[in-house]
Amino acid sequence: MRFRRAFMVLAACLAPPAVVAAQDARQVDIAYEITFGGISGFRIDVTARFNGSKYDVETTTYKEGMLKAVTMNYVGRNRAWGGFTTQGAQPTAGSLSISVDGKPRTWLAQYGAAGFLQEIHTPVWKPTPQQTISDADRKDSLDPLTAALSVGFAGDAACDKTVRSNDGKRRIDVLFRKVGMEPASATGIPGARGDVLVCEIYTKRVSGEFDEAPKEAETERERPIRIWLARFDDTQIRYPGKLEAQTLFATIRGKVLSFRERPLTPEEAANIRR
Repeated sequence: MRFRRAFMVLAACLAPPAVVAAQDARQVDIAYEITFGGISGFRIDVTARFNGSKYDVETTTYKEGMLKAVTMNYVGRNRAWGGFTTQGAQPTAGSLSISVDGKPRTWLAQYGAAGFLQEIHTPVWKPTPQQTISDADRKDSLDPLTAALSVGFAGDAACDKTVRSNDGKRRIDVLFRKVGMEPASATGIPGARGDVLVCEIYTKRVSGEFDEAPKEAETERERPIRIWLARFDDTQIRYPGKLEAQTLFATIRGKVLSFRERPLTPEEAANIRR
């Protein structure tokens, strides 16, 4: 379960700043690898498109190597889109599509001026009373990718905050705590610029449907995930550069495989969601 939590945090880590500058029409492509005890486990591909005051970000997460060969197949896709105002990043919607061993689940969250607006589950989710996410817990919560983007968009203020994450079935608080700053040259992150922000991440279950027993979840929260947030371009956005999480059996590590950016074509720029 900690493996899943670690890659969700990495896929997830992409409260907004007071002002986010308008972006040139460009696309950023990032590839990540997550290993368990040195064995390749997950690959995460990120495509982020920016055009003026609009953003549209997609991630795809899938198993590879030995983990794919010996465990159930998994493919996860997330998408988040919205815009920037003088008040910061303003999400329009976020979606996720998860297929585990050929069994798909999709969820769409749409936002309004007051925050969380409505959601659509496919198939329909029918929680028990103990699994229900209350309106109070849903308030101000964000789909996983939008929650992650709120961290990256915060730049140097990414840590020392709590993000209210909601994947439709589980409401989790993700707590970021700043550890310090390290020179990019000392982190081993290829392409990182300037200083790298180091954070510890704890998770706290709030409500919903969970597989783990409460005692196990509490133990995992005592062993934080450590993440290095780096700059790779000329913007204030900080992207995950690497990740480490300790388990009873081995260390989970995440790292950047590649970072590329290019201008958008006129057609791509026109098709960014808002």
